[in-house]
Amino acid sequence: MKIENAVVLVTGANRGIGLAFARELLARGARKVYAGARDSASVTQAGVQPLRLDVTKPEDVAAAAAQASDVTLVINNAGIAQPGGFLAPDSEAVARRIFETNFFAMLRMSKAFAPILKANGGGALLNVLSAASWVNGGELAAYSASKSAAWSLTNALRGELAAQKTQVLALHMAYVDTDLTRGFDVPKSSAEQIVKRALDGLESGLDEVLADELTLQLKRGMTAARPSYLPQAS
Repeated sequence: MKIENAVVLVTGANRGIGLAFARELLARGARKVYAGARDSASVTQAGVQPLRLDVTKPEDVAAAAAQASDVTLVINNAGIAQPGGFLAPDSEAVARRIFETNFFAMLRMSKAFAPILKANGGGALLNVLSAASWVNGGELAAYSASKSAAWSLTNALRGELAAQKTQVLALHMAYVDTDLTRGFDVPKSSAEQIVKRALDGLESGLDEVLADELTLQLKRGMTAARPSYLPQAS
């Protein structure tokens, strides 16, 4: 899919990776960029069309689909995280909250916009996932589990939407320098670098983009004698 002249909706577009997507889409000649955010007043990027969109609210998603009926690309970027393992006292409540945004909202958005993409020639879905889709060490247990579920959802959607010629791209990356990872003292990629690689992959017709070296290493290690998703020897 080509970005030039595309009409794009980005969820969580007021900051971080979502904001980087909005800026890069404009730079590549997108005709219109809907910038979705819970508070549309928080969208300050020039050249985009702010859209009030809480992806956890079905009524907001339905209203967005009615307003943005010219969309040819949906970028499911909105996501949340919280540190902690599954044995923490509040783990069930945390998991439900994170799954609502990271999995069920992605499903809700995809269902709402699939008919629109079909009507507009097929277009594409770009789902922002994570290297944590494959590896869960317990530090971000519910987040990792939600991204595993979102990866599975993405793979299923690719098959279901093939007949209407909708491209479905999975974006995997490790740590990115955003508010979400502010408390982690680890090497991080820039949001701009990740977004450029994602859109390059989309325009090349890829199904999957592994956007940094750590993600590539983890994916290669999935079939190792000691797979990367199992604890590694120190």
